[in-house]
Amino acid sequence: MRLIPSIRPALLAFLAAIVPLATAADKPNILFLFSDDHALNAISAYGSALAKVAPTPHIDRLADEGAIFENSFCANSICGPSRACILTGKHSHKNGFMRNTGKGLDQSQWTLSKTLQKSGYATAVIGKWHLHTKPRGFDYWEVLPGQGKYYNPDFIQMDGEKKQFTGYVTDITTDKAIAWLDRRDKTKPFFLMCQHKAPHRTFSPALRHLKAFEGVEIPEPASLFDDYASRSQWLPKNEMEIDRHFNWAYDLKLREDERAGIKLPGLDLYGAPEYDRMNAAQRKQWVAHFGPKNQAFLKDFKAGKLSNKDMVRWKFQRYMRNYLATVKSVDESVGRMLKYLDDQGLAENTLVIYSSDQGFFLGEHGWYDKRWMFEESFKMPFLIRWPGQIKPGSRPEALIQNIDYAPTLLEAAGMPVPEEIQGKSIVPVLKDSTRSVRDSLYYAYYELGEHNVPQHYGVRTRTHKLFYIPSTQEWQMFDLVKDPSEMVNVYGHPEYALMKKELTAEYKRLRKEFDAPSYEEHAPKQ
Repeated sequence: MRLIPSIRPALLAFLAAIVPLATAADKPNILFLFSDDHALNAISAYGSALAKVAPTPHIDRLADEGAIFENSFCANSICGPSRACILTGKHSHKNGFMRNTGKGLDQSQWTLSKTLQKSGYATAVIGKWHLHTKPRGFDYWEVLPGQGKYYNPDFIQMDGEKKQFTGYVTDITTDKAIAWLDRRDKTKPFFLMCQHKAPHRTFSPALRHLKAFEGVEIPEPASLFDDYASRSQWLPKNEMEIDRHFNWAYDLKLREDERAGIKLPGLDLYGAPEYDRMNAAQRKQWVAHFGPKNQAFLKDFKAGKLSNKDMVRWKFQRYMRNYLATVKSVDESVGRMLKYLDDQGLAENTLVIYSSDQGFFLGEHGWYDKRWMFEESFKMPFLIRWPGQIKPGSRPEALIQNIDYAPTLLEAAGMPVPEEIQGKSIVPVLKDSTRSVRDSLYYAYYELGEHNVPQHYGVRTRTHKLFYIPSTQEWQMFDLVKDPSEMVNVYGHPEYALMKKELTAEYKRLRKEFDAPSYEEHAPKQ
């Protein structure tokens, strides 16, 4: 019997809502491996200048055996909001979690975890949560309070109790994830979010990795000494410079007793570093590593041997050696999780994703941190392995965003995608890396002046970028083909008049499509 055309779509939608599109046996396990502030340039599979000095072989394995996305982006480059976008499949203004501060994620709305749990998945989240409200849609959860600590961290238990565990946070998070996999209900497919604090500031490595980059000269980015000419007036006012804004204890690992009587330039806002949480044995290793290096630096500083550029270069090397050493533990964790899948015979039916909540500046433009719509911050890693579905070694160039994760995993699990979701499933791209799901991306940053970065909103295509800063009514536009480092704002250049018109129209179209709110115009200090 043929269906009347007007009835057919409604009937199919009804059937999709009540009948799973795949049986439990067909549904893949989903292992979501997530880190915090992991820049693409610190993943060797992406092929940056750091690849030779800081390989990430276990993360790279996912690229070799699956796909690595060249154009993966966040919708809002800040920790909590990025996580909210992933769980809800919606932009920040729609899911309500626009900033790190506030009441937390409203989990009465649709979330991926609740849906997978309801559909028969065994679900768990372990590690960094950072959404303030208690996790929902998880059979088991054990999460870090706030940002968490690197050494001897606390974990919040499901009964609300906070317990401290001895060791390094990345190792402990991995131990707990594997322990849950061992005891889960094995009659169900699983959805596990194993989420790391690392390599988030304070960039504190596992003690076994303190010497990992000793004697290694980390390549400097060409824009380390950016003068911010031709771009927004906010850039030289940002408080995220390696030069002026690194904290001597918190970021650079110089203790107060080492600095006694020595007045060092720069901000010192955070007080005691991570080693105050260590036990005596741990602190002994820390001091044995950093102590002699700190004394040598302070001797040169007191003797007046260091120019301002020398100081910046010293800070950059100290920063990068610690950051990359912190990444090493994340890479080892990925290796442990993949080995577990292999050893348990689970690899063939498990979809594995590695990503991070946004990118991070590794000295580009003289910065650390994130927030800006500039590429290093806006881009986020995305590597995925799904045996039998993805051609190994694929490098899709499709524009994807973290709001796409939820609909992708729903389709992979054979489930319908709710209308309220703003992201798009990238399953078609996984099966054919030449395909695409969109021609442009929308970005919005809503924080209220942290690091003196203003709210801004923009659009990115494959070749160009345009963003607007309401507080100063500035437009920034970049030709990403000719100027991938985004050093020249071409918004007012006559030869880009047509492109400016097209990008402005696309920006307005996206704001309308996503029902974006009006500008708040909260201005940081000037």
